[in-house]
Amino acid sequence: MSATASTGTGAYAEVNGINLYYETHGSGRPMILLHGGLGSGEMFGAILPMLADHHQVIAVDLQGHGRTADIDRPLEVPLMADDIGALIAHLGLDRPDVVGFSLGGGVALLTGIRHPEKVGRVVSASANIRRSAVYPEMLGQQGQVNAAAAEFLKDTPMYELYHRVAPRPEDFPRLLDKIGAAMQQDFDYTDEVRGMQVPTLIVAADADMAPPSHFVEIFNLLDGGLRDGGWMGEGRPKGGHALAILPGLTHYNLVDSPLFAATALAFLDQQD
Repeated sequence: MSATASTGTGAYAEVNGINLYYETHGSGRPMILLHGGLGSGEMFGAILPMLADHHQVIAVDLQGHGRTADIDRPLEVPLMADDIGALIAHLGLDRPDVVGFSLGGGVALLTGIRHPEKVGRVVSASANIRRSAVYPEMLGQQGQVNAAAAEFLKDTPMYELYHRVAPRPEDFPRLLDKIGAAMQQDFDYTDEVRGMQVPTLIVAADADMAPPSHFVEIFNLLDGGLRDGGWMGEGRPKGGHALAILPGLTHYNLVDSPLFAATALAFLDQQD
């Protein structure tokens, strides 16, 4: 493993009016890595060495997260996907793979949908494509995320991380307000997913924030799970898509799992 896999090189890119922070680890074919809500690229610390052993990993801090300061626009997945499309062009990358978890999984999926000419493969983990797919009790908890919750989160790793690395640590309540507002917005990307042109791996924990059936439904939209695969794989999804439900994991520890890293790498490295 290269030394850069653990230390990384940080830089900023001015794209779409936002000063996007990213860290580069390892070497090989480029992979853009996108974190979950209230996190940063650092949340992949447990599996980053494994990923960077195979790829040049570009871990991005999304709008208002980590070392990327917020700007005056809503925190919306399509806008953040356009940021990633712009970052790919800014860095001159040749169709990098895009891997994301939770919020980042949604951004990865939308990057592949909105900028297919810029992306090699997509891994979208623990990202539902309809708000209604999330368990009702979780939707209730999401409804309580706002600036007033900042005080109650001060002992959490999310707060500690933000306070340590954010350009404006005092913006944490603002981030909670914006991410809370974003989670209240209804969305349904069914039609967009159905037209996906980039080979995509849908990943979920077997005890995720939405039921396994939802991720099977996404796979169905990608022409998967509709017929026998065939001896030679001729019945597999036409677009090269795949599905992985990972055993013994939840929405909260999938990102730390070597099983997730190995599954993502197996899918991405099929193109080698």
